[in-house]
Amino acid sequence: MKTEFEIDDDTLCVKKAQVSFFGYDSLAVPVCRASTIPYSDAKSFASRFERDVDGYTYGLYGTPTHRFLEKKITELEQGRRTLLFPSGQAAITLAMLSVLKSGDKVLIPDCVYPPVRDFANNELKRINVDPIFYDPCDLRTLESIIDDQTQLVWIESPGSTTMEIQDVRRIVKMSHAKGALVGCDNTWATPILFKPLLFGADIVVEALSKYLSGHSDILMGSVTVMDPDLGLKLKAALGRMGIGTSPDDCSLVLRGIETLPVRLERAAKTAKSLACWIANQRITKKVLHPALNDCPGHDLWKRDFKGASGVFSVILNAEAVPHVQAALDVLKTFSIGASWGGTKSLIAPMTVNAFRSAKPWIGPDMVLRISAGMESEESLINDLELFFEKIVERMP
Repeated sequence: MKTEFEIDDDTLCVKKAQVSFFGYDSLAVPVCRASTIPYSDAKSFASRFERDVDGYTYGLYGTPTHRFLEKKITELEQGRRTLLFPSGQAAITLAMLSVLKSGDKVLIPDCVYPPVRDFANNELKRINVDPIFYDPCDLRTLESIIDDQTQLVWIESPGSTTMEIQDVRRIVKMSHAKGALVGCDNTWATPILFKPLLFGADIVVEALSKYLSGHSDILMGSVTVMDPDLGLKLKAALGRMGIGTSPDDCSLVLRGIETLPVRLERAAKTAKSLACWIANQRITKKVLHPALNDCPGHDLWKRDFKGASGVFSVILNAEAVPHVQAALDVLKTFSIGASWGGTKSLIAPMTVNAFRSAKPWIGPDMVLRISAGMESEESLINDLELFFEKIVERMP
């Protein structure tokens, strides 16, 4: 029999060397990659499904790197369990699929992130789940349509693009009174500025692609719940659907979280300065920024949120709208893109009418959504000056 030092080179190349971790620690979270998890003996393999729910059986179900991120988000949300998903959209859709069945109703705010509307109108209807879109600010009507078939009431506050602030406490109270769960997309605020679970929500979703990762290079989402049983139900559903996330991406999100409060504070300060500057331009009809006193929902925002993020929207006068597309090309510092939360400032022309059904949108169909990044206010305002001048120059 060969000794350890006599094993052939082919086998030595594959065999894992034994290294001591005694005395080692690091401020950085290690990246643990795995698909196969080896077992010390046959008995351990045979009993692998008897392990603790957070134990390790196969890479799909997570590595220590995943557990670090899950625990960090759970702590920030002040919930009981967090699950990770390949994107924010996946987090929302799979959370819905996990709690909805044929014959159920789900109530969704009219201002919801447009891909969620598309999912509801196509995939949910296909499995006989009835999506009903409601005016996010009309609580009397909302309460009247919550019935015994309503399994889930969804909240997005502020609303995607148009920044409606919802009264989460009241919606939770009326939903729970009828036996419905409440889910909340909290991507705009992040758990730093708002914690929906502490307001009674059952499910909170974050698009980690945005503020928590913070550098516009990761796709990931999270779902955090207060009820451990619901968390286990979601975890089991993920496994059945074969959905996992990369430990490398988890480590980058963890790195982003370390600077999240600082980046949010900087983005909020810059965004408010930009919003005030834009509000004073003669072709501006309305600035939709929850921190501005004249923004609808400002009082609710002030009551419930710890602050604002760097995302807001702008409605231009009708005569200016046709010239926006051409004027966008003069921008030097802003990038044109349909996301937010990174270090680079973004601007995106968004259409609204096609994504409203409960209440018609009044005003120009095009709304500019702006995400303030880490550039200087001076550079961004100089860029906006060029943009607004170009629009005025093209107007009759």
